Amino acid sequence: MIAARFSRNRIVGIVAGAAYIAVGALGFLVTADVAFTSTEGGILVTLLEVNPLQNLVHIVLGLILLAAGIAAHRIAVVTNTVIGVVTFALGFYGLFAIDAPTNLLALNTWGNALHFGSSAVLVAVGLGADRTEE
Repeated sequence: MIAARFSRNRIVGIVAGAAYIAVGALGFLVTADVAFTSTEGGILVTLLEVNPLQNLVHIVLGLILLAAGIAAHRIAVVTNTVIGVVTFALGFYGLFAIDAPTNLLALNTWGNALHFGSSAVLVAVGLGADRTEE
């Protein structure tokens, strides 16, 4: 059974990783005419503003989460927690970067909300789930 082999942390890492990779890949479809670090990006799913740099960051974070989820429980725990903290920092940065020339990731309010939500899930699972599993 898959649940017996994969902890909650591994499953969340795999699912979140696949989601980040998908968002990054789909983002490239709407940023063909957007500069790599443009402060205003293409619109993905009618709400999210993305640029090629943000797409690349999503793909890299997704690959790290996916690899950790596949690798081992302890690696998934640490990776989920660390990437959760990174996405929280990204959301916090985004609060100040919107409409600023330093917004190199074309962050917007909806993107910030998703970064905070993703952060909450990853950190909660990383710190709270599977406490007795090896």
